[in-house]
Amino acid sequence: MKTILIVEDEPKLLEVVSSYLKKEGYHTLEALTANEAINYLINHSVDFVILDLMLPDMSGEVLCQRIRQTHTLPILMLTAKVSEEDRINGLSLGADDYMVKPFSPRELVLRVKTILRRTGDEGLLAEQITYNKGELKVDARKQEVYIHGDLVNLTPNEYKLLLTFGRHPNRVFSREELVEKILGFDYEGDTRTIDQHVKNLRSKLETDPKKPRYIVTVFGVGYKFTGGSHV
Repeated sequence: MKTILIVEDEPKLLEVVSSYLKKEGYHTLEALTANEAINYLINHSVDFVILDLMLPDMSGEVLCQRIRQTHTLPILMLTAKVSEEDRINGLSLGADDYMVKPFSPRELVLRVKTILRRTGDEGLLAEQITYNKGELKVDARKQEVYIHGDLVNLTPNEYKLLLTFGRHPNRVFSREELVEKILGFDYEGDTRTIDQHVKNLRSKLETDPKKPRYIVTVFGVGYKFTGGSHV
């Protein structure tokens, strides 16, 4: 049974979301503050976080950053902010998806199921694959990624993106293909969202993200993974 941590300072909304998730067979933990959420993450095994951005003791953005320092679990942000800049900012902090308030609890449950399904997909065929003479190593068994021997903390979407590229080196993927593989076929947002995930991944893998060697832009089409070779 998957455990979902709901961080929401509106008690009624927290109760409704928890109720819908429990009906679908999930175990829920409920936090009204960021500090409560941090304590849950320290003392419990959590598989998924639903995170409101407006919390009384800490902004959701800051809490998201703190979670990402130690956890790779999926994060779904709840926000009243609707601008593209706010959405991109949330994704750049490590969120996997976002929902704008007010929202349908049934849609939220569907989003949770979709994210858990895509982040739980099969890994690489080999347990360990290395690129560029060992500079980049993907340990699919542990779901860990290393650069120069140092562990890289990737979000579920970033890890999924790297696996997708790693399975098909030098294949060019369109944004639409990557959205379907990473965000799910039922994703209805802007396909440019994938650009932000690529940007985040580059910042963690590349020595110079502005001159990437692993994930290369194919202008007018999308992206391809070169394995670290110069192109």
